[in-house]
Amino acid sequence: KYVIHAVGPIWNGGGHGEDTLLASCYSTAIGLCRDNDLTSIAFPAISTGVYRFPPERAAGIAVSTVANALASVPSLTRVVFCCFSPDSARLHDAAMTRL
Repeated sequence: KYVIHAVGPIWNGGGHGEDTLLASCYSTAIGLCRDNDLTSIAFPAISTGVYRFPPERAAGIAVSTVANALASVPSLTRVVFCCFSPDSARLHDAAMTRL
């Protein structure tokens, strides 16, 4: 019903606020879920393709940012990290385990 478009940051070595910008993609999308009483959302591994964000670092940011934001969105009952490769799925699983 809705598409929330998030443009992630291009990786420039990590010294240009990339972590904060990536976290903002996830937290802004979660905020839109709250504002629109959405019950589910699916995320790809934002910025890890052509934008070259290190996948392990990105998975940790994605999982922790979403987990921290969930308490503020009672309507949101399902979050899917839609991983398009086994490596991406493994990294997201590992990030969830670290929580």
